[in-house]
This record gives sequence, structure tokens and C-alpha cells, in this order.
Amino acid sequence: MKSTITWTDNRTFEGKTEDGFRVTFGQGAGDGPKPGPSAMELLLIGAGGCSAFDVVSVLEKGRQDIDDVIVELDADRAGEVPRVFTRIHMHFVVKGRNVSEAKVARAIDLSVDKYCSATRMLEKTATVTHDFEIIEV
Repeated sequence: MKSTITWTDNRTFEGKTEDGFRVTFGQGAGDGPKPGPSAMELLLIGAGGCSAFDVVSVLEKGRQDIDDVIVELDADRAGEVPRVFTRIHMHFVVKGRNVSEAKVARAIDLSVDKYCSATRMLEKTATVTHDFEIIEV
């Protein structure tokens, strides 16, 4: 896996993946608008996306009739540099029909504890917790 980060302006950067996908990120200058998410926000988004992907995959393999999986993340960071994540809570919202609570719990546990590389890395500095709700549609 490779990527390239290019400084584009002030505190704005562009990340480019080896497949050609691009994302603008940074802090912005002074009180001006942010050009996109910060690098740490991208890490948090990556963890949520990694886990959501796993949960969808496991639930589909378990023949669950799902329409949507949403992961709401809430995190705290250390007060001192390096300002690593110290706490991350993941709230999963699974929407579907006749979705098994046991299968959702298992899918989330498998993702967070085994499959999701991002959460496994972040667990080195942060306490990662999770819960879920199922919305019948």
C-alpha cells in the first residue's frame, strides 16, 4: 500500500492513494475555514469505515436483511503531545428487517476484536468500546 501527501496551501494537504483516489485535509490557517477533515479525523473515520465494512460483510454472510449500517464515533485525545486517541466509543446503528440481535453483537465483536486492522492499531493507545441498536424498517 502506498500513498502520497502533497502540501497544497497554508495548512492544507492532498492525499493520493496508489489507485488515484484523492482527499483534501488539513487544519486551515488561523481562524479561516478548514479545507477538509484533519489527519486525526481521517484516522477516526478510517476506523469506523473499517469496522462498518466488516459488520456489513458478516451480517450479509449471516443472511440478515439489512438496509443500512451506521457507525457513530466519539473519541477523546490526550492533552499533551503526541495527542493520541485515549478513548473511542463506536455506536452501531443497524437498520433492517427481522435482524438478529445476537448476530449483530457477534458481527461487531468480530470486527472490533479480530478483523478491523484500524481499531486493533488504535487499541494500543485508546480504550475502544462499542454498543449498538437495531432499527426495524
